[in-house]
Amino acid sequence: MTEPDVEEPLLSPGERAAINNGRWFSSLSPALRHDILRCMYVRRYRHGEQIAARGELPVSWMACARGAVRLSSTGGSGKEITLDYIEPGLWFGELSLIEGDTHTHDAWAQGDTVLLCVGKADFERVLAAHVELYAAMLRLQARRMRKLFEIVEDLNGLPLRSRLAKKILHLCRGHGVKEASPCGEMPGTRINLGLAQQELARLVGGARQRINLELKTMEREGVIEVESCGVVVRDALALQRISQAPGAIGLQPAASGTGRH
Repeated sequence: MTEPDVEEPLLSPGERAAINNGRWFSSLSPALRHDILRCMYVRRYRHGEQIAARGELPVSWMACARGAVRLSSTGGSGKEITLDYIEPGLWFGELSLIEGDTHTHDAWAQGDTVLLCVGKADFERVLAAHVELYAAMLRLQARRMRKLFEIVEDLNGLPLRSRLAKKILHLCRGHGVKEASPCGEMPGTRINLGLAQQELARLVGGARQRINLELKTMEREGVIEVESCGVVVRDALALQRISQAPGAIGLQPAASGTGRH
């Protein structure tokens, strides 16, 4: 694991709010939340720094308090696949701790990133002291399994345009920042990740050239705005319709289905 430049004992008020307001963490009892926060430590990473490496033994259970964590994997061919972006308020890394096995993927800081960490020994002590945490972990894993099944279903059942629209919506909800509307323009939500088209291609399982064509089509339709540093969503409702209506696509696949990636 790459060591950060700075290690601090406390979260800032905004970072603590991101943790406390997280859907899963906020569902825990006050006593359990208190015991988790009492043994935490904070690590701060610059953009692109590695947080954890596939094959390494885990040292902590983590939650994102600011920025984002990019989860990725590299296949035998050397091709890197981006699995997901962890947003503020989400916890990760407990599976390897519970299994007593190595990390299954790499984790990287996307932007300046702050993590709340609970060491392995403290994680085990909290788990032993709070039976409630076992059921909470099951709920956390159940949500992830639902998400995994949905991703597999989308890869096999949706054309690229719909998959891309759905992924942009997901990123917008988790990493979107509302921006002021220029005169005469629709208000927008900027995906605050600085994603290149290649990174979007890795997320949805498509070629970068096809992603570029689909993004330009959506931009002409006024649904999104493509910038050098990422995407601004201008019409979320239209994006939702694209994600749910495979037949209404800008680039129609061939009848044989060869246009699907």
